[in-house]
Amino acid sequence: SGTGKELIARTRHQVSVRKEQALGTVNCASIPETLFEREFFGHLRGAFTSATTDKPGYFDQAHGGTLFLDEVGELAPPLQVKLLRALQEKEYTPLGDTVSKKVNVRIIAATHKDLREQLQQGFIREDFFYRIRVIVINLPPVRDRKEDIPLLAAHFLNRYSQETNKSMDGFHRKAIDELMLYDWPGNVREL
Repeated sequence: SGTGKELIARTRHQVSVRKEQALGTVNCASIPETLFEREFFGHLRGAFTSATTDKPGYFDQAHGGTLFLDEVGELAPPLQVKLLRALQEKEYTPLGDTVSKKVNVRIIAATHKDLREQLQQGFIREDFFYRIRVIVINLPPVRDRKEDIPLLAAHFLNRYSQETNKSMDGFHRKAIDELMLYDWPGNVREL
């Protein structure tokens, strides 16, 4: 947790042919099962009592771009089935509709859990496991990749410089040396 999974997903999107399209980010652990379909697939006006307008889902919003599914290992098996259909068939049906919509989206999925272990314990469906586990990137904790610390520090300094409209030249070498000495138990989030 906190190793920079979302930063990697954003970077991957920004250097791809899809960079002009949307990047959607979803924390799968934060979506209640009862709202899953509505959030991912959207709904039409009148689909349920409080649906007074059409609402696009995450797939609509990321169409043509990238959808980053953070903490995908937290999805319960019934939700994995619903997501699997959209991933396999590249289509879904919004709530209240009878017509499927085609979707063109790159999926980047991340989790802090060991999905192989989750599969063996029955928490992850086998078909879902193999659908989302195509190219694997293991992102170790910051303490195991200290060479990234100067790059990450420069990235954050640049970001905060832009947000505050203040020019910042960079870090003094001694500051970087101090950053490199620390183990960063909170990973990139702490840094």
